Amino acid sequence: MARHGQPSPARNNNNAGQQRKHRFRPGTRALMEIRRYQKSTDLLLRKLPFARLVKELTMHYNNTGLRWQADALLAMQEAAEDYLVRLFEDANLCAIHARRVTLMVKDIQLTRRIRGLSEATR
Repeated sequence: MARHGQPSPARNNNNAGQQRKHRFRPGTRALMEIRRYQKSTDLLLRKLPFARLVKELTMHYNNTGLRWQADALLAMQEAAEDYLVRLFEDANLCAIHARRVTLMVKDIQLTRRIRGLSEATR
């Protein structure tokens, strides 16, 4: 602990003439990120991992060696991302209704139950 009249070691920085790095207040960066993703229309999931997942699921459920066109995979990804975005929007409304800010698993489960999508339809 510093004595009176002497600067404390924490405050005695050698970069007295330098500008401090700009810092946003907590939550500001998150709001900027939300606005950026709301404005954009491009896909959020990477294409190649999504294509591998679709092909793997196709092989798991249908062993006939189906092949996928690039446009068909793109359409599947557009539909999947649209579904997920709407699901998270509704789940977020459930969380807000429960006077919470944090999205929880039970919000997504409630959203699926309200929509009529049970766990058995997977």
